[in-house]
Amino acid sequence: KTKYSKLIFGKSNTVPEELHQMVQEGFLTLRKHDCFFQDLVRIKGKDFVTPVSRILIGNPGCTYKYLNTRLFTVPWPTEGYDINYCSPQIQDACKALIRLNDYLHIEAVKALQGQNLFETKETKDTTVIDREQNFATSLTEKGSVSKDQSSCCVPEDDYISLKNRTSYNLTLLNYMDPLQMLYLKQEPYFGMGSMAVSWHHDENLVERSTVAVYSYSCEGSAVEESNEQKLKGRDPAVWHVGLKVAWDIETPGLAIPLHQGDFYLMLDDLNMTHQHCVLAGFSPRFSSTHRVADCSRGTLEYIFGQCELALQNLQTDSDSKALSLKSLETAVVKQVEEIHNEVEFEWLRQFWFQGKRYLKCTDWWLKPMAKLEEFWRKMEIMTRLVLSEVGKEEQIEEQRNETISCFLLVLTERQRLRKEWTAR
Repeated sequence: KTKYSKLIFGKSNTVPEELHQMVQEGFLTLRKHDCFFQDLVRIKGKDFVTPVSRILIGNPGCTYKYLNTRLFTVPWPTEGYDINYCSPQIQDACKALIRLNDYLHIEAVKALQGQNLFETKETKDTTVIDREQNFATSLTEKGSVSKDQSSCCVPEDDYISLKNRTSYNLTLLNYMDPLQMLYLKQEPYFGMGSMAVSWHHDENLVERSTVAVYSYSCEGSAVEESNEQKLKGRDPAVWHVGLKVAWDIETPGLAIPLHQGDFYLMLDDLNMTHQHCVLAGFSPRFSSTHRVADCSRGTLEYIFGQCELALQNLQTDSDSKALSLKSLETAVVKQVEEIHNEVEFEWLRQFWFQGKRYLKCTDWWLKPMAKLEEFWRKMEIMTRLVLSEVGKEEQIEEQRNETISCFLLVLTERQRLRKEWTAR
């Protein structure tokens, strides 16, 4: 109650049976179609293959970045989008996950409302009141809440805040069979046993958003047998989620057993104040981890907007069809070249580096990627045009030097990243 109050645990018998069935069939379908992949991630300049296999499913055009690797969503069925799945079974699996997403969203709102009532009774410190008032003000400015509601600072903005922090836009699915793993690290601080995933915070999330995790371990007779023995500590046959207070090994850690169909919610800022790990059992396990990913720079809509911004500086002569730049101002050149780098290294290379695998589920990303490549080619032309312009005699020395020095920085970075990606 004192150290882990923002962790909510849901037993499998509280989840509708029909939902269990859909989701668990979905997991097995994706596994059967080889849709789970180990990611090549980068930690401290070194590349590692993750022991856990994953797939990202979520809103069309959304991406999720962790450990320098960008994953691209296999889109779940969404109104207004034409999504072509490789098989009806894969479509059903994606449909099941959006149903689970809706269910966990409702559970998270209920849990947060329960916690808010509790917190209001206990303490209402000034920072919370300030924060709520700021939130109300910013909403009023945006015009989404009427003046009289915001002045008393009650449910309406709480409700919008709750909704924003629980509206999951994607789920990262994990699969692991511990018996296939030659080596699993031991949990170092509390003697919790073998870890499938080490201590970490989830990254790239909207601040104070809830993370919801549904767990499905393919339990067989091995598990039941080991339950017979009364073991000291955790039962090694059963999967657990481990929690600890961040940067603190004095406070006892927590290990919660996860049986088939259980789920848990990490509410509010728990993901920031605490770290979690996954402790391996004996049987293979799937999990669906629903997140409110911070997509401010991670959607197709965003990157297309950036490209259009950059290409505003390119003009075509109506007669000769020759291309030229509208402006050579340092700020403009710098902005265009930085967008050029972003398209190449955050999108095109991230996608093609391991993107062919998405074709096992859907070809949805191929068209947008082709469009981004077109934009990238135009930006390559723009880079050459800057070079030829600064080479001309009539350039004012001072302006030319300024353009060159800022331009050179971005080009040097591009060169460095191209080498790094070639090595990857």
